[in-house]
Amino acid sequence: MEQFVRGQFGRGLLLVMRGCQQLPLPKPYKAERYGLLIPLKRSTLFSRREISHSVLHSILKPESVLFCRNPAFQHTIPSRGYAMVVARILRGALKIRYLILGGALGGGMTLQKTYEHWKESLPDMKWLNEYLPDSEQWDSFRGVLVGMKDKVKDSINIDPRLKTYGEVKYRNFRDWFDERLDAAIEAAEKSELDSTFSHSLQSLSAIVESLYPEQPPDVKMNAIAFSKPVSEQIEDRRQKGAETMQQRMDRLQDELIKVQIKYQRELEHLERENKELRKQLLLYRANKATSKKVKKSLIDMYSDVLDELSEYDSSYNTQDHLPRVVVVGDQSSGKTSVLEMIAQARIFPRGAGEMMTRAPVKVTLSEGPYHIAQFRDSAREFDLTKESDLAELRKEVEIRMKNSIRDGKTVSNDVISMSVKGPGLQRMVLVDLPGIISTVTSDMASDTREAIKQMTQHHMSNPNAIILCIQDGSVDAERSNVTDLVSQMDPQGKRTIFVLTKVDMAEENLTNPDRIKKILSGKLFPMKALGYFAVVTGRGKKDDSIQSIREYEEKFFHNSRLFKDGVIMSGQVMTRNLSLAVSECFWKMVRETVEQQADAFKATRFNLETEWKNNFPRLRELDRDELFEKARGEILDEIINLSQVSPKDWEELLMKKMWDKVSMHVFENIYLPAAQTGNTSTFNTTVDIKLKQWAEQQLPQKSVESGWEGLQTEFQHFMERAKNRPDHDGIFDNLKTAVVDEAMRRHSWEDKASEMLRVIQLNTLEDRSVNEKQHWDSAVKFLENSVKEKLQATEMILREMFGPGAKERWLYWKYQTEDQIKRSHVKNELEKFLLADYKHPPSLSYDEIMTVRKLMERNNIDVDSEYIRETWHPIYRRHFLKQSLARAYDCRKGYYLYHQGLESEVDCADVVLFWRIQQVLKVTANALRQQVMNREARRLDKEIKDVLEDYSQDAEKKLKLLTGRRVTLAEELKRVRQIQEKLEEFIQALNHEK
Repeated sequence: MEQFVRGQFGRGLLLVMRGCQQLPLPKPYKAERYGLLIPLKRSTLFSRREISHSVLHSILKPESVLFCRNPAFQHTIPSRGYAMVVARILRGALKIRYLILGGALGGGMTLQKTYEHWKESLPDMKWLNEYLPDSEQWDSFRGVLVGMKDKVKDSINIDPRLKTYGEVKYRNFRDWFDERLDAAIEAAEKSELDSTFSHSLQSLSAIVESLYPEQPPDVKMNAIAFSKPVSEQIEDRRQKGAETMQQRMDRLQDELIKVQIKYQRELEHLERENKELRKQLLLYRANKATSKKVKKSLIDMYSDVLDELSEYDSSYNTQDHLPRVVVVGDQSSGKTSVLEMIAQARIFPRGAGEMMTRAPVKVTLSEGPYHIAQFRDSAREFDLTKESDLAELRKEVEIRMKNSIRDGKTVSNDVISMSVKGPGLQRMVLVDLPGIISTVTSDMASDTREAIKQMTQHHMSNPNAIILCIQDGSVDAERSNVTDLVSQMDPQGKRTIFVLTKVDMAEENLTNPDRIKKILSGKLFPMKALGYFAVVTGRGKKDDSIQSIREYEEKFFHNSRLFKDGVIMSGQVMTRNLSLAVSECFWKMVRETVEQQADAFKATRFNLETEWKNNFPRLRELDRDELFEKARGEILDEIINLSQVSPKDWEELLMKKMWDKVSMHVFENIYLPAAQTGNTSTFNTTVDIKLKQWAEQQLPQKSVESGWEGLQTEFQHFMERAKNRPDHDGIFDNLKTAVVDEAMRRHSWEDKASEMLRVIQLNTLEDRSVNEKQHWDSAVKFLENSVKEKLQATEMILREMFGPGAKERWLYWKYQTEDQIKRSHVKNELEKFLLADYKHPPSLSYDEIMTVRKLMERNNIDVDSEYIRETWHPIYRRHFLKQSLARAYDCRKGYYLYHQGLESEVDCADVVLFWRIQQVLKVTANALRQQVMNREARRLDKEIKDVLEDYSQDAEKKLKLLTGRRVTLAEELKRVRQIQEKLEEFIQALNHEK
């Protein structure tokens, strides 16, 4: 009814049909009868922006008016104009009934849509058909339901006060409208021009706009309003009526708020009933899980996709652009509290002003029969209805955050993933980020501020991420850091939802409520958003429950002057409305973008498969885990091969290992000291004493070490032999080597083995007689080989000490160093002692040392006594070994003399010594071989299996030991396939839900 727009009752109005044009008004009409002519724009009915006082002045033209194209209407008789005004006003009054009736019908349709939305949110239950009873059982069950319906119908009574209240308000409004209509007709008969037309026009505009905040879509037309002067008495009565009307409007608004709160409570009651029904339904599905596997919920499938993407690193730059809700804000702005209100549980650690969120926390909200929380990598479920479980959950979150921080940092980029299920929760995925700080304190890392900023920008850079911008309403807007950051990442505000927290504190501190109005209308901050919300997430007490906070929030907005004054619309308040809006925006973004992401990964998969076919055409696509299992099998196969080694090979290997370990001790501590005694009887006595001491102290332990080294050598021999096979895969070499080395490091020989070997070795050394020629020859050969090995090693030492010989210096142009020249001079003098005394003792006398020094001084060579002794030892060892080798050659045919007791005629005591040592080595090797084959090989097998098991659980080890493009390409290809399959499965379920 455009004839009421910005008009005042009590003035004459002339209505003109649409299709009018601007024509000059006849002079009698212009000044005498109608006064001012105001053409109105074709616009929205009750829009203050389009038809305001300033706009009316801008369009007012004193020299021209709008007239209808119909000539007959151009000369309208004044009495007919009054009749038209009355008729139009009566028709408008009658339309008031239809507006009220339309509002009631609209409310019913809204309730029906809410019911339909709830009905559509239920899962597909077609699979229950095979479990439902037949028609006869249904008839019986229907009878029970009919009886229940009668009981429920009788127990529900609609409050008759609501109907009575509506009828009373309608009668009051009709009486008031009749009074205003009479005043309009009376004012139309006056002829004075009202000088205060603009002020009166604006006053009634405010009243009418308060009564009709929205325009019915079918009430639109063009009109021309003519005003007439009003007397002073009528003006006074109008002012009094305006005061009375303002009081009525305040009372009506209070009652409207009460009705809205009552309707909100009814909705909450219906939601609680819905939660209980959903809980029963989910429990029923869980009970049937044994007969038929229940599929994952849609949000759980989506969360799995996000978890896969969080671990995906692609060289093809296929980024994760799937939607999630990123919660950003300044530190202590209430980010975590908003997330807890949405999740309906206090699940995060809290602190007084200190940084608590130190790592991103991904929370997947979904519907379930019980209110529980669970981490992605844990099977434990926390009951969110129990305070003890809530405390443990908060502690676990805090521990995981601290464990994720490394290298002295304050924040971490590692995402902590958890899920929260409960009846009635809105399905979405939220990521809580550390709050943006302005100052780095002394207990923080120096790069904390920049690290938080980069982390926030990284999560917001996803073009499909929904940014939930949290702003503290209790602080000055100029201190905000997050709004500038959000405006940079989303300048158009197409995916940002602004949330003003702590509105209760803001109302107490602000003297100008228009400031909050500017914030919630997007005019204060340099950023744009899809929607603006005001919430209250607590009273400053960390022990408050979610229910108490919700009650406090509802009570606050019920009594808030911001809401009463129309600063905040009802749809912009309460965390419940925020949760619904965020969930709706989240799923809208998911439906719009998930297929594009699936196509991107399909293209990536094609590129990876092409690269694999080109570079590794004949190999299977094995990732690290599969390669590790293959290497495990090959290593265990080599362990089995140890059982195929013959006893002879084992004994030869063990004898060689033992002799390598004890040969130095035998020559230096037994053979050389005994050989210097001078006669056979003393030699044998010394040998007996030395051998017994050796067998009691060192030999058993050295034998065990030799057995351990022999086992390791043989196993490594099999590993090396496997490398020469045609089907050998070199990608496993590093892993195999690391596993064997670690197993050998852990492996230890049995303690009782040393004691057992000591007894055997002492008994063997007691035998001093060689009874067979074969044993004698074997001992002689053993002596010769041992002496030759020592002689060869001694020659190498002498070569390094004295440098190249004369032949090499002449033929190959090699030179001696200064030290080698000095030692050569000393050697020449020392060899003279050996030539003079063939049986020279192993050490030099003082006189001999002084003699050598004096001789060196004559040649201008300065040497000390220790230098001479160092040169003497290898020279004498070579001299002794040559003598020993000569005796061994002489003893080859001395067995018969030894057997007949003619030992004095041949000096073969050293052959008997080495025969005794050889026998000890054989007996010990046999004992070690039995222990290796019967026990130690199995123990080594167990050690290797333990190492493999440990490595299988250590991703860093596998990443370090299994490297190369072949591995990374197979890993990436497998991950892309998994992501693509999960995306396609999710898209199919999403389309099915639609």
